[in-house]
Amino acid sequence: MSNSKHDFFDKVHKVVAKIPKGKVTTYGAIAEVCGIKSSARTVGWALNKSPSNLPAHRVVNRFGALTGRIHFGDPTLMEELLKSEGIDFTEEGFVDMKKHFWDPGSIKI
Repeated sequence: MSNSKHDFFDKVHKVVAKIPKGKVTTYGAIAEVCGIKSSARTVGWALNKSPSNLPAHRVVNRFGALTGRIHFGDPTLMEELLKSEGIDFTEEGFVDMKKHFWDPGSIKI
């Protein structure tokens, strides 16, 4: 892995580690705070290579959809983890982003 990719993945992991319990953020918000706004997809790759103790289940797409759930082994595990933290879902099955979105833009990495 190149140093720049390694540095980006490291930044992603640092941001994800700071997502508060009961909150979610998006791939795009993480990419922006890591300095490459257009790299939301790369954030997903970084999460696939993340340490198991990171709360990767707290990262959703911009609509609140659980697009990363396939990487949790059990397709319902991501939703179960979020619900256990008090995350509410809309009737459509998306995270209630108005209530639970956490903006990582104010943190230092």
